[in-house]
Amino acid sequence: MVFSSIEFILVFLPVFLIVYFAIPAQWRNLWLFASSIAFYAAGTWDKPQYILILLLSVLVNFALGKAIEKSSKPRFILAAGILYNLAWLGVFKYADFIIDNINLLSEKFGDGHVTEHWGLLLPIGISFYTFQAISYLVDVYRRDVAAERNFVSFGTYFTMFPKITTGPITRFATIKKDLKNRAASMENFDRGLRMFAMGLGFKVLLADRIGSCWSDIQAIGFESISSPVAWMGIFAYSFQLYFDFYGYSVMAMGLGRMIGYSIPQNFDHPYESLTMTEFWRRWHMTLGSWFRDYVYIPLGGNRRAVPRVYLNLLIVWLLTGFWHGAGWNFIIWGLFLFVCIAVEKAALKKLFDRVRILGHIYMIFLIPLSWMIFAITDIDQLGIYIERLFDFAGTKSDTVFAGDFAKYWDTYGVLMIVCLIMSTSVPERIFARVRNGIIGTAVLFVVFWVSVYLIYLGLNDPFLYFRF
Repeated sequence: MVFSSIEFILVFLPVFLIVYFAIPAQWRNLWLFASSIAFYAAGTWDKPQYILILLLSVLVNFALGKAIEKSSKPRFILAAGILYNLAWLGVFKYADFIIDNINLLSEKFGDGHVTEHWGLLLPIGISFYTFQAISYLVDVYRRDVAAERNFVSFGTYFTMFPKITTGPITRFATIKKDLKNRAASMENFDRGLRMFAMGLGFKVLLADRIGSCWSDIQAIGFESISSPVAWMGIFAYSFQLYFDFYGYSVMAMGLGRMIGYSIPQNFDHPYESLTMTEFWRRWHMTLGSWFRDYVYIPLGGNRRAVPRVYLNLLIVWLLTGFWHGAGWNFIIWGLFLFVCIAVEKAALKKLFDRVRILGHIYMIFLIPLSWMIFAITDIDQLGIYIERLFDFAGTKSDTVFAGDFAKYWDTYGVLMIVCLIMSTSVPERIFARVRNGIIGTAVLFVVFWVSVYLIYLGLNDPFLYFRF
């Protein structure tokens, strides 16, 4: 089940909210815990073992947290807990990638023996709740938080349906107080409902619509597009990915606000950034802060000698790439980001901070190029796309339709401009002035019901980050 579905919007959510506010406050965590399991089960009904893995993760991490707090040798329990959580992620997400590379090495240097794929489907949300579990165990080990003693409260934190499938990666300290004492008010409910409607609009009206441009380009084949269309395609994907994930995150924050929980902000208008360093402080902020606090700083951060600082950055960005997907394109993507950030750290960042227009021009090209590496998982196809991007003279292909850019611009040009404007902070600042008034209410009412209608017609796509 996904937020942008008729089942969720018109069945699951109303039933959940009616019961949630009807029952005594002391029973609400239990209802939220049970409803979250039901929400997760609805998306994995054909794979019941995934529900068992989630429940086992709740049980094991609950017990590990208490054991770490009581133990005289907590480091060993912490290490075991981290290995336990990463083992599930490794088996389901990386097993076939590892097998592919073993087979490749065997064919080139060994006896040519081929190991069969395991063919395991990735459980929804495992990348997110694995990192959430690790953050909890580390925070208990560091004494930043006390281990949770109430199993229902811990289960509620771990499985909360607004964030279980695609984040944000929420640390226990962020919502610990809300688990015990939260104020459910009409003001919070109204604000949360408005946030949900806005996020739904970002997803259905912008991400899904502009995503059709990228889908069309993929369908005709990269060999058959002109250079302008190739650039248009990666800009379209950049907007699709942003509004898809941003829309989900806003919906998650809205759902949390409706029931009295503070789910952290995950985006801060990243496409306004002047550098890639700044971009990754604004994009998927809960993931960035996770790598900073649990990998970069423990490695020494920027307190070490210059070569070690760059090594620390390299490790972080390789892990960031590998976390996103089991494919060489994700490793290349991580290396690409490392090179950009390393060069900025050495020289460019100070220049772009002073001359902002240069920073914006730099990022206009760098953002879509980075997402191109992210989007195209086949390395051969990635190479073809790069050729198309820079074949301005049109000499690399004789299958390009002469008027392809005019055709695509006629179909998607206005939407591209709308997406560009909406990716800035300007519309949000303007809308903030009227959001709670009649105009703002009317706009959100229309956005919500038009989105629902398009979902009813089947004109919506799965969230892109489900596959990560």
